Amino acid sequence: MISTQWIEKRKPCWNQLEKLLQRSGQSGLNSLTRSELQDLSLLYRQIAADLAVVREDPSSLEFARYLNQLLARAHSTIYASRKASFKSILTFFLRTYPQIFRQNLICCLAALAVFLSGAAIGTLLTLRSADFKLSLLGPRMVETIERREMWTHSILAIKPLASSRIMTNNMSVSFLAFAAGITAGVGTLYMLFFNGLLLGVIGAACGAAGMSLQLWSFVAPHGALELPSIFIAGGAGLKVAQGLLFPGALPRKESLVRAGKQGVSLVLGVVPILIIAGVIEAFVSPTDLAASLKFAMAAGLFVLLLSYLFGLWNREE
Repeated sequence: MISTQWIEKRKPCWNQLEKLLQRSGQSGLNSLTRSELQDLSLLYRQIAADLAVVREDPSSLEFARYLNQLLARAHSTIYASRKASFKSILTFFLRTYPQIFRQNLICCLAALAVFLSGAAIGTLLTLRSADFKLSLLGPRMVETIERREMWTHSILAIKPLASSRIMTNNMSVSFLAFAAGITAGVGTLYMLFFNGLLLGVIGAACGAAGMSLQLWSFVAPHGALELPSIFIAGGAGLKVAQGLLFPGALPRKESLVRAGKQGVSLVLGVVPILIIAGVIEAFVSPTDLAASLKFAMAAGLFVLLLSYLFGLWNREE
């Protein structure tokens, strides 16, 4: 049975939450200070725990009913306020996202390192053994490369459909790289390494066939955006793995939740970048545009992306 002393001790918290909800209901959440908003969130979690305790006592049904109603109001107030407006979305992409990226730069660089390791190993193995590229690419693609033919011309005939498929595929890869972080990072590391390995094999095979210019002039325009996006998504997966494996002073569950929020933000931020990359891959990369123009376009896009991610347009934190 819950003691009267416990109830009297907890009532001030209940009353404080009640007052905050009344004020926010009358004047909106903007009427609360930052400290009061933090108190609102903290009280919500504390009183949720109180409700769990009260429910264990059959004689405290009245208190349970009161707390349940109070928490329902608090939940509505807190989560209704999270409905995204156009302004908040714009603020996220223009200011918040670059900050989140820089805070998690080490994870993204680790993802890049794994990808490059795979690419280097794929290149070396292909140069040492002709059978390796055959086992990875299959006989049909190897024959196409040996005939010095690009396999991308079919994209031009169905540009809009190809663009949609490319975007969907790239986003699927990115979200999978992030979600695989829950496997303690093993799945994310595998995806990054394998995709790097595949690019290394294709690069070495095309180089041996004298098709390097054709390949890299195709990859460069969209790759300047697509590849960094995959590294960022991989970094998001590694962030989740970090939260799971190295919680520090936090409980493991809370550490995972915090890392997961950072990871979700990282992945969401690459969605518009991948959309642009998909359009370029369908409408520009496979065309007969001069290679020099394609490389110039790639360089320009990459500089713009770096300027955005590292906040060179807006250094306010």
